[in-house]
Amino acid sequence: MTKSQKSITKEDVQYIASLSRIHLQGDEVERLTKDLEDILRYVHKLEKLDVRAVEATSHVLPLANVYREDEVRPSLAQAEVMKVAVMSHNGFLKVPKVIQ
Repeated sequence: MTKSQKSITKEDVQYIASLSRIHLQGDEVERLTKDLEDILRYVHKLEKLDVRAVEATSHVLPLANVYREDEVRPSLAQAEVMKVAVMSHNGFLKVPKVIQ
């Protein structure tokens, strides 16, 4: 890194860890400090690239949403659904409680 670019210190890593509520051991702080330095060094290299001719993307593959038109179609009758329901109550499907 150049002198104008601030480097990551152990104190920075410890501060970030405290904000994240992560307890780090001494050797983890050393390793993460080096890892973050390496990441920032790479980002600074990328900043030097001329990307004005590169089209912005949100995904590496050309994706498109595959929407279909809504169609009104006949559904099962309530009586048929109740026949195969595991649990029901007063004409409604009954499901186990999932939120307490």
